[in-house]
Amino acid sequence: MNAPANLNLEASKASLLKILEAQKAAHLRQGAPTAERRIEWLDRCIGLLVDHQAEIADALNADFGARSKDATGLTDIAASIGPLKYAKENLAKWMRPEKRKTTPAILGLFGAKAEVQYQPKGVVGVISPWNFPVNLTFAPLAGVLAAGNRAMIKPSEFTPITSDLMKAMFAKAFSEEEIAVITGGPEIGQAFTSLPFDHLVFTGATSVARHVMRAAAENLVPVTLELGGKSPVILSRGADMATAAGRIMAGKTLNAGQICLAPDYVLAPADQIDSFVAEAKAAVGRSFPTLKDNPDYTAVVAQRHYDRIKGHVDDARAKGATIVEINPAGEDLSQQEHRKIPPTLILNPTDDMTVMQDEIFGPVLPVKTYVKVEEAVDYINGRDRPLGLYWFGTDTAERDMVLDRTTSGGVTVNDVIFHVAQEDLPFGGVGPAGMGSYHGRDGFMEFSHRKAVFHQLKKDIAPMLALRPPYGAGIRKYLAGQIKR
Repeated sequence: MNAPANLNLEASKASLLKILEAQKAAHLRQGAPTAERRIEWLDRCIGLLVDHQAEIADALNADFGARSKDATGLTDIAASIGPLKYAKENLAKWMRPEKRKTTPAILGLFGAKAEVQYQPKGVVGVISPWNFPVNLTFAPLAGVLAAGNRAMIKPSEFTPITSDLMKAMFAKAFSEEEIAVITGGPEIGQAFTSLPFDHLVFTGATSVARHVMRAAAENLVPVTLELGGKSPVILSRGADMATAAGRIMAGKTLNAGQICLAPDYVLAPADQIDSFVAEAKAAVGRSFPTLKDNPDYTAVVAQRHYDRIKGHVDDARAKGATIVEINPAGEDLSQQEHRKIPPTLILNPTDDMTVMQDEIFGPVLPVKTYVKVEEAVDYINGRDRPLGLYWFGTDTAERDMVLDRTTSGGVTVNDVIFHVAQEDLPFGGVGPAGMGSYHGRDGFMEFSHRKAVFHQLKKDIAPMLALRPPYGAGIRKYLAGQIKR
């Protein structure tokens, strides 16, 4: 019964392998591209985003059912152009060999040299997700292309209109030997992950990442995994509640919370929860006076995700949590053209509720309480290490304690998500939140082979150091100087 499916998989793999082999052959034939060539590649990417910005916004709006075109401009277009320009401005500097010290040091005195050369890996596979399908294709490409690689891209089947648009865009600006976009469903995705890339980047769910990493391991392909998890917020007692709530809810409602770095739950002082709820309501009301037909408020991407998020709320309600639905205009969202879910607070959830077990990826925010901040730290440390962590407050000693005692992919202090926008900081996870990192120079290095190169002296000093047989008193004197505390 499985024969037809297996045949299709093998056929898909064979066609993809042909593209990969053509890219690898072109890389070997043409060698490492110059800085000028890499800049030209990056310029082509920037041009695609500028020239097709309206089409991108329309495609994402169609895929989501309702997605803010202005938010798309911010998060998918401008946020992609920034990394590409940053790479353009800096790649010549990044490409320079890095001098290192010689061992023993005397070799350096005589003119020997040690250095690290940054060499393109070859062909990098990029698997991008549905939540920011354009940004999470182009942002990794900034590092991939700056490092001199070619790329094969597999965008998400959950945003098919956007994926087809990107395929057409890249085909206009790049040959298939430079960048190839592969569209299709899970079968194509399975074939894609089984290819012997020189590096593979995956952005998506931890559950899927396990399959991706398993497939990559068959070919010993190094991977960069950008995943997610439950990114916590700690509200310190000294936090400005209006500012903190406003920034937290801005992060939670951006793209309707469908962000890997969205604040997933809040840990607040027990005596300040009412204040947080009031300020959260006020903040949402200022940004979204209405929800149902408001073009600024994004819908959930698919019915199954809508049902999953609503299921978390229903489960929490059934198990005794207090549910606070923030619906500023009191609209009836039970009958609507799109899959919009109002920002929803879940107060005092217990750990047996599904909303505290799974990454939410939607506009639902659990709020737990603590008496001492150490309780909040212990709660975070009792769970998987998160992709992001957010702390609000003014007590620098408490801030330093939280940062020292917790481990996360990244941290934003007194806001949420913003560390991902810093091109000079690495973006990546730790543990179940991912491995490896990119952005800026860190992305260049992630997608480069760091080749160790040693330039030996013309003069043979081995006899002087007595390093070759026949051994005698000379080497014993040398070893006595080396083997000591």
